[in-house]
Amino acid sequence: MSRQEQLLQDVVIKFAGDSGDGMQLTGQQFTNNTALLGIDLATFPDFPAEIRAPQGTLAGVSGFQIHFSSNKVFTPGDLCDVLVAMNAAALKANLKSLKAGGKIIANIDGFDTKNLRLANYPDGVNPLEDGSLDSYEVIKIDVTKLTREALKDFAELGVKERDRAKNMFVLGFIYWMYNRNLDNTIDFLKEKFGKKDVILQSNIKVLQAGYNYGDTTETFTTRYKVEKAKLPAGVYRSIMGNQALSYGLIAASEKSGLPIFLGTYPITPASDILHELSKHKAFGIKTFQAEDEIAGIASAIGASYGGSLGITTTSGPGVALKTEAMGLAVMLEIPLLVINIQRGGPSTGLPTKTEQSDLLQAYYGRNGECPMPVIASSTPSDCFDVAYEAVRIAVQHMTPVMLLSDGYIANGAEPWRFPSSADLQPIKVEFKKELAEGEEKYQPYKRDEKLVRPWAVPGTAGLEHRIGGLEKQDITGNVSYDADNHQHMVKTRQAKVDMIADYIPLQKIDSGAEKGKVLVLGWGSTYGAIKSAVLELQAEGHSVSHAHIRYLRPFPKNLGDIIKNFEKVLIPEINNGQLIKIIRDEFLVDAKGYNKIMGIPITKGELVEAIKKML
Repeated sequence: MSRQEQLLQDVVIKFAGDSGDGMQLTGQQFTNNTALLGIDLATFPDFPAEIRAPQGTLAGVSGFQIHFSSNKVFTPGDLCDVLVAMNAAALKANLKSLKAGGKIIANIDGFDTKNLRLANYPDGVNPLEDGSLDSYEVIKIDVTKLTREALKDFAELGVKERDRAKNMFVLGFIYWMYNRNLDNTIDFLKEKFGKKDVILQSNIKVLQAGYNYGDTTETFTTRYKVEKAKLPAGVYRSIMGNQALSYGLIAASEKSGLPIFLGTYPITPASDILHELSKHKAFGIKTFQAEDEIAGIASAIGASYGGSLGITTTSGPGVALKTEAMGLAVMLEIPLLVINIQRGGPSTGLPTKTEQSDLLQAYYGRNGECPMPVIASSTPSDCFDVAYEAVRIAVQHMTPVMLLSDGYIANGAEPWRFPSSADLQPIKVEFKKELAEGEEKYQPYKRDEKLVRPWAVPGTAGLEHRIGGLEKQDITGNVSYDADNHQHMVKTRQAKVDMIADYIPLQKIDSGAEKGKVLVLGWGSTYGAIKSAVLELQAEGHSVSHAHIRYLRPFPKNLGDIIKNFEKVLIPEINNGQLIKIIRDEFLVDAKGYNKIMGIPITKGELVEAIKKML
C-alpha cells in the first residue's frame, strides 16, 4: 500500500479522557518525544478538580494539549487540529475547541450506552452515529478491544490491568501518525517499570500495537511530519514551570553558597516544587513538610535567621494563612522567598485551574504598612531565571520576596536551553562576622547605602542581638513604641523596597516600536498570547507594541516613560483587573483591561480582536 507523507508547519493535539485513562502521561511522553526532535512546543495540561470524579462524567475529564511547530511557539494553541477522545464526556467537554474540519480520534468503547448517559447525552443519541460530527474527520478505533487483543497472551493480567494500557495504544498510533520513533517512550517504560517485567512488557507490546495498527490499516494513507524548529544553537530539554523554578532555586543556592531550606505544606498547584527539591539532597537541600501553612513559613523564617536560604511554596489560600508570618519577616528584614503558584479563587475556588488573581494580595495582603518586592514569571522556562533573580533580591536587599507563577505556567512545558554555571550572574552574600573597628556594640538595624541591615548568624561571638515582631528602634533594634520612630521605620522599610528599582534592569519593549498607537502591557502567563497576537498585527502593518513586566514591585524606573509613548494602553489579565489598578494609580494613565476569568488562558484570537478595537 502506498503511503503519502504530508509536511506540516504547525499542529495542535488535545488528548482527553477520563482521569484514570492516563492522558497526562500520554501527553508528557509525546511532549518529550517532540522536544528530542528539536521541534518547538508549548503544552497545557488540564486537570479535573476532583481527586477521583465519578468515571465517565464531565467533571472527571482530564486533558493535555500540545502545540508543536517548525516555527517559534508561544502558546499551546487556540484551537486543536486533532482531538483524541477516550470517551463521550471527553468529546463533549472539548469539541468546542476543535477546528472546523479537524480530526477526532474516538475510542468506540467509550461511547457505549453507559458512557453516553454519564456524559449527559439524551437517550438514544450517539454523536459518532447521528451525523452531528460530519463536519469533522472522525477516526473510530476500538482502543479497548485492540488493547485487550494485544495482551491476550498476558494471562497473569486481569481485564482492569490490561485496560490501563489503553493510553499506550493511543500514543503508539499518534507516533505512527506523526512519523515518530518509539525509543524514548520504551526507555521511559523501562525506567518506570524495570522491576515489574510483566507491566513493562505489556505496555511496550500495546505501544507497538498502536503503532502497527496505523501502519497496517489501509484506512490511513497519510502520515504527517513537522520539521525541526529554527531555535538558537545550544543544548535543550523539555521543562515544566515548577521544575524550572526548582532548578533556579538550586542554581541560586550553589551560586550564593547558601543552603536551601524549604518549609512548606502541600497545595495544588505548588506541591511539585516540594517533590522536585526533595530529590536533590546531594545539593544540601533540606525539605520540611510541615503540619500546616503557618508552620511551613515559620520554619523557613527560622532557617533564614540561621543563615540559610528560607523558602516557602504555596497558592493563594496558603498565602492568606502565611500573611502574619510574612509581616514578621518584613519586620525582621531577613531574606525569605514566598512562592505563590496562583489558581482560581476565592476560597478553595478552582484548585486545578489557572488564574492571575493574587497580584493585589501580593501587593497589599498583609496587615500594616508591609512592603515586599514582587516578581513574576511569564513562561515555564522563564521560571528558572525568575527564581534565581528572586533569591538575588532577597539576599542582597535583606527582604522577603513574593514570586508569582500560576497553574498554567507550573504544569505547562516548553523547550529550555539551559545555561552553564559560568553564564549565571554571581549572588554575593555577606554575613557580618565581627564588630567593625571602633564599633562598640552590634547594631542590627544600622543600614548601608541600600538601606540594608547586616545579616548576622545567631551564635556569632560579639553579635548577640534581640529579634521579634514588635516595632524596632532604628539602628539598635530594641523594642520601640515611639511614634516618630514608628513613622521613620515604616518610611525606611518602604524606601528600601523602592530602592531595589536601582538594582534591576530597565523595562524593555518585547516587540514593536518604542512609540506608537497601542501598547499591550502584560505580566505573568499572558506572555505567549500577547506576543503571538501582537506579532500577527505587526505583520499586518499595525502600530502596536508589547511590553511584559517581570518586576512588579518596584516597577522598573523607566516603565512610566514607556507607557507615555503610546496613545492607548491595553492590559490583558486572567483576573477581574488587578495590574490595571496599580498602573492607573502609579502612572495616572487611562489604561483599558481585557479580562478573562474562566480558569483557562487567554487565546491569541481573543486578543487580536481586542487590540483591533483599539487601533
